[in-house]
Amino acid sequence: MPNVLVIDDDRAILALTEKALSPIADVETAATAKEGIAKLRNGTFDTVLLDIQLPDQNGLAVYCEIREFDRRIPVVFMTVEAASSTAIEAMQLGAFDYIGKPLSVEPLRDLVEKAIEQRQISSVPVAISADDKSSAESAELFIGRSTAMLDVFKAIGKVSKQDVPILIRGESGTGKELVARALYQYSHRGTETFLAVNCAALPDNLLESELFGHEKGAFTGAESRRIGKFEQCNGGTLFLDEIGDMAPSVQAKVLRVLQEQRFERVGGNKELKTDVRIIAATNRPLEQMVEEGDYREDLLYRLNGVTIELPPLRERLSDVPALVQFFMAQAKKEFNKPDLEGLSPEAAELLEGYHWPGNVRQLRAVIRRCVLDTVMPVITPDGLPKEINRLKTTAAGTDNHSAAESGPVEGAGLPQLVKRLLAEKSTDVYAEATQYMEKYVITEVLKSTDGNQSQAAEILGITRGKLRDRITSFDISLTSHVQIG
Repeated sequence: MPNVLVIDDDRAILALTEKALSPIADVETAATAKEGIAKLRNGTFDTVLLDIQLPDQNGLAVYCEIREFDRRIPVVFMTVEAASSTAIEAMQLGAFDYIGKPLSVEPLRDLVEKAIEQRQISSVPVAISADDKSSAESAELFIGRSTAMLDVFKAIGKVSKQDVPILIRGESGTGKELVARALYQYSHRGTETFLAVNCAALPDNLLESELFGHEKGAFTGAESRRIGKFEQCNGGTLFLDEIGDMAPSVQAKVLRVLQEQRFERVGGNKELKTDVRIIAATNRPLEQMVEEGDYREDLLYRLNGVTIELPPLRERLSDVPALVQFFMAQAKKEFNKPDLEGLSPEAAELLEGYHWPGNVRQLRAVIRRCVLDTVMPVITPDGLPKEINRLKTTAAGTDNHSAAESGPVEGAGLPQLVKRLLAEKSTDVYAEATQYMEKYVITEVLKSTDGNQSQAAEILGITRGKLRDRITSFDISLTSHVQIG
């Protein structure tokens, strides 16, 4: 059986813990810090229960000694003031957890069982190490050996020194700006200016001013002349992200710059020259937008001198371990977690099996949060977000995400979904049910309009841009019969 050491000067607490934990572990007790440390050094323990207030030494100091002896032992603090600053300080030091006095048997037993499990998992060699031996200058773009990513690297090598417009296409979070920066760094303009503008982040009038600048008095609030990005970036590279969200009026002016390298500031009549290489990126279906009259066909052809397609992470899952290692090494250093060793095999398997709708950006966020939250040397499945952890209970042969994540399923409905989530003890019922309902409504409306987004947006009472966002995020396939991907 596992061994638990309880260090507390209260005899009632020692007796209670012995009785409560006897079904799951062998319990040894100590009434002082000195006695507890001595037993720890002479025995083998899977978990330590430690009182914060001991007669001969402060519990926090004892914890530091335990950490020096064995950093893998989960330490659970016991305190009469579970919400006190001392308990918070204990957690900041890296304690596994804390429990308030008076002790309750079931919560105590559950917590100790969890700590013992973590100890056992942490003793298994890690599947993915948190130590990245690659160069500190590496970027996540160049991590990956899948065929799809090798094709991206080859394309960058072929076109980076060619002074032609480049269009980078891919889902949100795949790393389009990283590709743009690589194209810039390997080009003959690599020593010149690189500027990036997110076309979706600015209203139309502000985007025009941001790109082309404006003269004093050009519009309300224009109290002085402003130099735009095309002037600032003369001789360099301008990255236009989310080019599909650019208003038609701005599209026309960008087209002129691409054709003639000439433009005028907003409110001005003086023609200015510039020498800028444009790299654009989008996750929008530009060809479809051209057909619907939302995007200029001539601008699409100008931007589309060379196209680089970035694969979604779900299509290159073999690259996940290398990306995880890179992000763990970054977070380990940033969050000062020198004891972090890496991921357990079970956690690594879950990460490699997930479908990653948010792509590399989502993976990075997940790893950073796991590293920030962990108090153990090894990150286990319990430390992963619930949407990834749920894969543990997914039946073999089914898709790697729940019905709520996949959207409406034939034969199922909202009541069934809510019942299932409640049975699974989900803590995100509202969000998952709302997403299910929204996807169902949008899909049904699109079916009724035979995929016509303009009519669907009007019926739904939302903008076409918002509808396109939902179609992309919900993976709705627009065919002759609208389907859910």
